[in-house]
Amino acid sequence: MSWATSKQYDSLVASKYGWAAVPPGTRTSLYSNPSYLAAAKAFAPITIASIDGTDPDHPTVNPVPYIGIQYVDIPQFESLGVQVGQQIAGAIAGTESVSQALQASQSDASQYTPAELSAG
Repeated sequence: MSWATSKQYDSLVASKYGWAAVPPGTRTSLYSNPSYLAAAKAFAPITIASIDGTDPDHPTVNPVPYIGIQYVDIPQFESLGVQVGQQIAGAIAGTESVSQALQASQSDASQYTPAELSAG
């Protein structure tokens, strides 16, 4: 997981697909990169503002009985996220259709029981 959020990965994606294709929200340093900011000007400012404005103690508009944001420290959840992310990246890059990406993602998700994705 750390490799997929590394500066080296960002550079690899940028060299193959352009800076706008670098996964947003994985590194704060990305938002000080002039090349990324130029390529992602349509969404970079709101993405970093959203990240900076997130309050894990108050994660929703209405009060809820939990704290935290969209981060689940469950290995299966992270693994599924990576698998689905790769399928989506493939659809965006044109190496597979959206339909294929969704079918593969559903297949990946079906490998886990609900308990595996909701409890550590």
